[in-house]
Amino acid sequence: MTELLRTLYVTTAGTSLHLDGDTVRIAHPDRPGRHLIPLVRLDHVVAWNGVDVSGDLIHRCAADGRSVTWLTRNGKFLARAHGPQTGNPMLRLAQYRCYDDPQRRLGVARAFVAGKLHNYRQLLLRVARDATGERQADLRVLADRHADALTDLAAASTMDTVLGIEGRAARDYFQGIDLLAPGIATGRTRRPPRDPVNCLLSSGYGMLRVAVHGALEQVGLDPYLGFLHGVRSGKPALALDMMEEFRPLLVDRLILTLVNRKQVLPRYTQTLPTGAVQLTDEGRKFMLEQWSAAREREWPHTGLGRTVPAALLPLTQARLLARHLRGSINDYLPWTVA
Repeated sequence: MTELLRTLYVTTAGTSLHLDGDTVRIAHPDRPGRHLIPLVRLDHVVAWNGVDVSGDLIHRCAADGRSVTWLTRNGKFLARAHGPQTGNPMLRLAQYRCYDDPQRRLGVARAFVAGKLHNYRQLLLRVARDATGERQADLRVLADRHADALTDLAAASTMDTVLGIEGRAARDYFQGIDLLAPGIATGRTRRPPRDPVNCLLSSGYGMLRVAVHGALEQVGLDPYLGFLHGVRSGKPALALDMMEEFRPLLVDRLILTLVNRKQVLPRYTQTLPTGAVQLTDEGRKFMLEQWSAAREREWPHTGLGRTVPAALLPLTQARLLARHLRGSINDYLPWTVA
């Protein structure tokens, strides 16, 4: 259990959460006694699969506008409960109108992809600085391919072209992931993860998705109407859009740092008979501790010319998108670092 930035994360299977007056009561058979957290301190509750949340607590959170999110044991998004939407209807109308305007939609989608490609290139160049020989050369070649993709993206005039550029760049990156974590990962596997690196990546992406979804709702945007991912039944497409620019540095860099520093111990993951790799209870605790610490880091924001804590970056970007949709700024400025 961790409380961070008005979010309660509960990872341990067998834990149950109950409404106790104006508090959350946390119970586990191995932890006797009363453990209470005032609801006034919380905006979000995030529960991993295996954690029971009582109906009374869900209803109270919904009534207060507090979200409850469930993740799998590897951190993949399962479900989210929240109360009535209170977002600005004028902002949502502006969002829908932008989606219906092919050129404006293309511009926002292109910005999301540009942020992703730029930050992946920065990650590759950062790792290359500490590498040597053939590995260093290969990393720089891959970074150059991302630079070429950015050039192509600037000239892209259709959504199909944007999606094609993004897809090729993603394949190039994950096919070269062994350059970032030598001998540990050989590509991206998701459903299910097949090695510890992919297992940790899935966990990190799950927590990132929760943070981005919450930021969009806080600003008053519709998380389910995206510009890059479009409209996908049951999928928070705008949250998936905005995640793209954050994946390289907020998740991938964190996981690769932990792996290369040999902080990911064998007991943090387990391989099932099917070949799927999942986090153990100790691994989930470790991942959450690392994620929580990383969210306190200050990152430069090229577009704003200042630093922003990682935990506030999704909210910052959601507000920038809202300003663009309202017409206050000409273009959406993705988060990038120099």
